[in-house]
Amino acid sequence: MDDQLRQVRITADQATSTVALDGRDISSHISGYSLRQHSMQPAELVLLLSPKTTDEFEGLARVVVGDPPDPGPAAAAFLGAIDAGELERHVLARHDLMDGGPNELTRAMLRLLQEWASGGWQPQEVADAVP
Repeated sequence: MDDQLRQVRITADQATSTVALDGRDISSHISGYSLRQHSMQPAELVLLLSPKTTDEFEGLARVVVGDPPDPGPAAAAFLGAIDAGELERHVLARHDLMDGGPNELTRAMLRLLQEWASGGWQPQEVADAVP
């Protein structure tokens, strides 16, 4: 694996930019770029090839195989933060979630949890069903 850092120079104004890699202007070969840097890490430059450039490549590259993140830990953390009493009060106050069918309460809770997980949680005053 080639861990060598490359010399990059980017000059940009409102309309154009110039990207040089190891002292060579590569601007005509790219349609865009993305530059990011995390604290205490070298910068990472992602180059987007221009449609005019062929997609042939010869050389060394760092190859990373991405795995989709496991949703389990995030779902467990989300569900662990839910107050069961609050969930029940909100579901019982949402008549649009009730359809009278089998397992109505469970299905309504699952639909409400989906809304909350998608950012739809709105704090609101819900009267207790039982004093």
